[in-house]
Amino acid sequence: MAESKKKCRQYSVDYLKFGFLPSTADKRLSMCLLCNKVLSNDSMKPSKLEDHLRRCHPEKIGKDLKYFQTLKKKYEKSPTLNSMFSSTSQRNDDGLRVSYNISLLIAKSGKPHTIGEELILPAIEEVLKTVLHKPPFDVLKRIPLSNNTVQRRIDEMSSDIESFLCNYLQTTHFSIQLDESTLPVWTAYVDDRSRFTQFLQNYKPNQSVEIHKKLSPI
Repeated sequence: MAESKKKCRQYSVDYLKFGFLPSTADKRLSMCLLCNKVLSNDSMKPSKLEDHLRRCHPEKIGKDLKYFQTLKKKYEKSPTLNSMFSSTSQRNDDGLRVSYNISLLIAKSGKPHTIGEELILPAIEEVLKTVLHKPPFDVLKRIPLSNNTVQRRIDEMSSDIESFLCNYLQTTHFSIQLDESTLPVWTAYVDDRSRFTQFLQNYKPNQSVEIHKKLSPI
């Protein structure tokens, strides 16, 4: 005769009066709000849950449902390990993104790279303290803007500019201006109805770039 299938018990909201919630890892198991002990599915019976409360937490006998509802709310609001790691990772990613964005602004402005530490970070600190009334330390430590860091960010972002521009100019109309003494090259071209001018510092005379026609002034 085939063995009968074992019955799987389900959690009931009535079990909260004994201080139990369904386990976050497995809803078929019950977890004590007072000691965080997880009981087996076989123990998901009012008699066994009440027995745990009497044996392990006798001082809580007689507490009403409102008491355990308050404990439940506190437990649900408490951060989990996964949420803490996820939140920290997101903040670090945001700080890294800001570091790159500010480094790009510094490069576009032509200012010394030391302006990141000497002016920008102190300005951010002042805004956080005076306007937002927030402690600046946790924010500032996630935004690396030292002279070397800014230089490295700029180098990374500009590493493929020349090759990208040379490849792009092979498929678009552009004008070109040369200085024969130093061989710098200025190129002007139109992309999506906007005019761009870029500088090829290390242009090589034998580099093959197809010229379609000279642009008229825009």
